[in-house]
Amino acid sequence: MSKITVIGAGVAGLCVARALLDRGAKVTLVDRHTKAGPHACSWWAGGMLAPFCEGETAEQPVVRLGGEAADWWAAKTDAVQRCGSLVVSPSRDKAELARFARRTDGHRTVTSSEIATLEPDLGTRFSKGLFFETEAHLAPRDALEMLRSGLIADGVEFTCDDANPDAYAKHGLTVDCRGFQAKDKLADLRGVKGEMLILSCPDVTLSRPIRMLHPRVPLYIVPRGDGVFMLGATMIEGRAGSHVTARSLLELLSAAYALNPAFGEAEVLEIGVDSRPAFSDNLPRIRRDGNLIRANGLFRHGFLLAPALARMVAELIFDNKKPEVMDEIAA
Repeated sequence: MSKITVIGAGVAGLCVARALLDRGAKVTLVDRHTKAGPHACSWWAGGMLAPFCEGETAEQPVVRLGGEAADWWAAKTDAVQRCGSLVVSPSRDKAELARFARRTDGHRTVTSSEIATLEPDLGTRFSKGLFFETEAHLAPRDALEMLRSGLIADGVEFTCDDANPDAYAKHGLTVDCRGFQAKDKLADLRGVKGEMLILSCPDVTLSRPIRMLHPRVPLYIVPRGDGVFMLGATMIEGRAGSHVTARSLLELLSAAYALNPAFGEAEVLEIGVDSRPAFSDNLPRIRRDGNLIRANGLFRHGFLLAPALARMVAELIFDNKKPEVMDEIAA
């Protein structure tokens, strides 16, 4: 049985550990923290398993590889909801909806009455939308805990350590999944700041993620159940500071109010800021240097691409199959 150390217990590390365990490896997972929490980028994720929607701005591999995500998460957790995604725009921004439709697949156009049937609390506020019926979403924090609990139940050892991947690699095969914390070893890794809110608004009920298009402030809002919603998210080049900016806060809340005025009375439960690890083309990378494999760069597609990233790491180790996102040598 292969003994492999995985460093980093965010979404990438947990998925890699699961993929390796499923291939028969004995896995030790090392992280600076004893459990998932606000320190992790994946803690603040939207949890949208929406490859077609992401195709509006993302490279083609995101759409194709992201197509694996919903089935993978449904097989490993009970956190997946398959309700599709709905994209709308204010009437004044109808050109944005037409542009989104041209750049994406997997949708059908829905009328105002169809939108009201799908989401009664949106009413007839929007004259037209796009419904991506096959897409899904999950509750990220629940999914992380379910994945972690399953790994523990199946024998993965979790160790709390501020790990140096190079030191671990001297003693055996090691996979570095530390996200932006690996910046010290990956010179071309950059941080993209994301800011998001968690709101409580019992007066609004939504069944699926809603994306509201706007040329300057696009918004997504994801239902978490019991009147709780994730609202996000900005994308600002540069490592995240400790706090959300006033401008981002105002823009996100204004966009939510435009979606449904009841959000004006919502309570702000949490405000999150993170640094999403990304390379220049916003696609992930797998790099190998002897016993050390680095898997990183999930950008804003953590839950969407982590299953495919994990599969490719496992295929590299067990089948000697070169991943399509692999660099020839570690930077």
